[in-house]
Amino acid sequence: MFIVSPSISPGIYVLAPGFRALSISVQAAPVLDPLVGELALKAACKTVLEGGPEWAEPHLDEWGETYQAFGAKPKRTPCSAAALRKRVLRDGCIPALDPIVDLYNAVSLRYAVPVGGENIAAYQGRPRLIVAKGTEPFDTVKDGESTIEYPHSGEVVWCDDIGVTCRCWNWRQGVRTRLDVNTQQMWFILESLPQMPQDKLYEAGKMLTDGLEKMMPGLWFEAAFIKS
Repeated sequence: MFIVSPSISPGIYVLAPGFRALSISVQAAPVLDPLVGELALKAACKTVLEGGPEWAEPHLDEWGETYQAFGAKPKRTPCSAAALRKRVLRDGCIPALDPIVDLYNAVSLRYAVPVGGENIAAYQGRPRLIVAKGTEPFDTVKDGESTIEYPHSGEVVWCDDIGVTCRCWNWRQGVRTRLDVNTQQMWFILESLPQMPQDKLYEAGKMLTDGLEKMMPGLWFEAAFIKS
């Protein structure tokens, strides 16, 4: 089996003291219950509409302040959890997309925590969270066409040896490493700041792995806690 060991640049902890994360490596099994993700997503949307969780506002505000610290504009490029929450508060729900994506979006909403899901087999080298130089390529889609963009100098990005895999920390994922229900080697990263209780980060990880085990009986996973 494989274990993903992401690298966190020391500069990240300067920008975000107290940053911590859960890294979860998953060897998939056949999907036997694809509705797990959709049902979790509906329940998580209900939690948001009812005002939960209680740490959501201070935690997401803290993410906004962190984005401003590296020059991003959180209203334009919010962290992934804030963007999902805003959609639910505006539209009442988020449509189901893919069983795996639905599940990790549900975890993100239920715990107000950014959650990334990656096809780790598409990576070259280990995932790295860095402060970008501005020369790293990012593959994306614009106006329906594949294109290459570049981060701003000083922007926090996830990357591998080829280029950026997610811009503005966890705002927008690239095309190359996206996962779906057919992905065999998955990597999930749950990222939190001090305003989120640490025990709730562990709970969020358990919600993800419990859901994956129910969806794909027989899978293998390994979780690791990351902190400065």
